[in-house]
Amino acid sequence: MKVASAGLQREQLSGKTNKNVHDGEANMSTGKTTLLSENTLFGMGNPLLDISAVVDKDFLDKFGLKPNDQILAEDKHKALFDEIVKKSNVEYHAGGSTQNSVKIAQWMIQKPHKVATFFGCIGSDHFGEILKKKAEEAHVDAHYYEQNVVPTGTCAACITGDNRSLVANLAAANCYKKEKHLDLDSNWELAKKARVYYIAGFFLTVSPESILKVAKHASDNNKIFCMNLSAPFISQFFKQPLMEIMPYVDILFGNETEAATFAKELGFETDDIGEIAKKTQTLPKANTKRQRVVVFTQGKDDTVATVDCCVNSGIPGRISFCKSSGGIFKRGRRKGGIHPSHRTPRIIRSFLVAPAGSRSRATP
Repeated sequence: MKVASAGLQREQLSGKTNKNVHDGEANMSTGKTTLLSENTLFGMGNPLLDISAVVDKDFLDKFGLKPNDQILAEDKHKALFDEIVKKSNVEYHAGGSTQNSVKIAQWMIQKPHKVATFFGCIGSDHFGEILKKKAEEAHVDAHYYEQNVVPTGTCAACITGDNRSLVANLAAANCYKKEKHLDLDSNWELAKKARVYYIAGFFLTVSPESILKVAKHASDNNKIFCMNLSAPFISQFFKQPLMEIMPYVDILFGNETEAATFAKELGFETDDIGEIAKKTQTLPKANTKRQRVVVFTQGKDDTVATVDCCVNSGIPGRISFCKSSGGIFKRGRRKGGIHPSHRTPRIIRSFLVAPAGSRSRATP
């Protein structure tokens, strides 16, 4: 996949050499080696404990579920989570859109451990303890805001044959408080260590003020801030906070449906995804030292990415139609068979794959 490497300054991604630093691959264009250290990548979002189990049709019928669907939990689904954990084949994973993305980035990087950091809110309960354990097993440096009022968010994956019915209960994920977690000196110092930031648009429904603080820090310090449109309803119903963040976004991800909705809400008057990408790239930007990169996936069709655009002069960006579809991203994540350009720093290459391959529309 060809993604803009211009403006992604490699020196900003190099950590100081210490015992935790792992030598990266030599940069093909400069001959330099990219070094990764702990907490280089920072994610903040809605942590969910993914609970997966094989069920039968009676189980689906009992809770009014379709075999292949994605929904938010209602009152009638409360007992579902208690019942699914009793299945003999139940599996647990650290989930949620952003946590999935940084987890997969860490999996691709391998070592050092804890390159990826994650902030989010969970409950002080059994599921919360499992979630912390699973994040630790994934070598993600997770620092959760724990409260005892609302239970840990969960997502039940009810598997029947080749189908998967997802039921998400955000619960504590909706309770993140900037003043009680991000603003704490120890946590903010940890966040400032990062050189790349990624937050899904879903988190705009929870703590836009937290996103804004992180985004401004990244912009002021010429670091890379990435965001995901996440779902059409974000552009429709959270347009104001989204556009407050947009000037600080260096890399924007989305799929074709999200891109179309975003364009409609901003009055772009085009349904051509390449034109939407170009117009999105040239939206006002706070840090003019970096060109905004826009990456729109289209399922099995070509991925569109903007490259080589001079934002200051308003010259429209060149569009690269990549033979890397969303489906290929997913297969690559499982099999290691797809990689963006080797000219892109290792942390960026791994990260560009993760959001497209790991996003789940039912697990914000």
